[in-house]
Amino acid sequence: MLIGIPCGAFLGLYSFPGKRLIVILVFTFMGLPPVLTGVIVYFLLSKYGLLGFLQLLFTPEAMVIAQSILVAPIITGLTMSAVQARERTYWETAKSLGASPFQLVWTILREARSGIGSGISTAYGRAISEVGAVMLVGGNIEHETRVMTTAIILETRKGNYDIALQIGMVLLLISFIFNSFLVAGALRNLNDRRDRSR
Repeated sequence: MLIGIPCGAFLGLYSFPGKRLIVILVFTFMGLPPVLTGVIVYFLLSKYGLLGFLQLLFTPEAMVIAQSILVAPIITGLTMSAVQARERTYWETAKSLGASPFQLVWTILREARSGIGSGISTAYGRAISEVGAVMLVGGNIEHETRVMTTAIILETRKGNYDIALQIGMVLLLISFIFNSFLVAGALRNLNDRRDRSR
């Protein structure tokens, strides 16, 4: 979110040379295969890689890097789309009312928050279901880098289908709770808009 929302807002609000290419790259990276991401991060963090001196391979930090590369473009692209949908409507009105540049951007982001929330939910869904990249760069080490999705694969391979299903249900419950908070925020936003329009 810290990467994707500011980048998406910037792309949605401003025009500059090379923007079209950046937008194409963002949309391309939204569909980046997780295993490819894992391989790239693996090579960067491996002993002889460009960032090998950091010794991050097979650590939670490496997994966070891989996940960030996967989800940042999703939040960026969907934030950009949400902002562009609101930008034309609100920019001139806020400007005519004497809003500062910061107030202009903040107003548009507030009005686009349901679209931004959808981007966050989509990115979260991708992150929570990820297996390939985290297994490659984390190594699936017990009590260190094993996550629920890799535990499901491990238990399934061992024939412990009941345990795999139980872990899957916990993962689904976590996702349900997360999305419940997002939907509650979106509904509150919708009610606020209705109250203002009255």
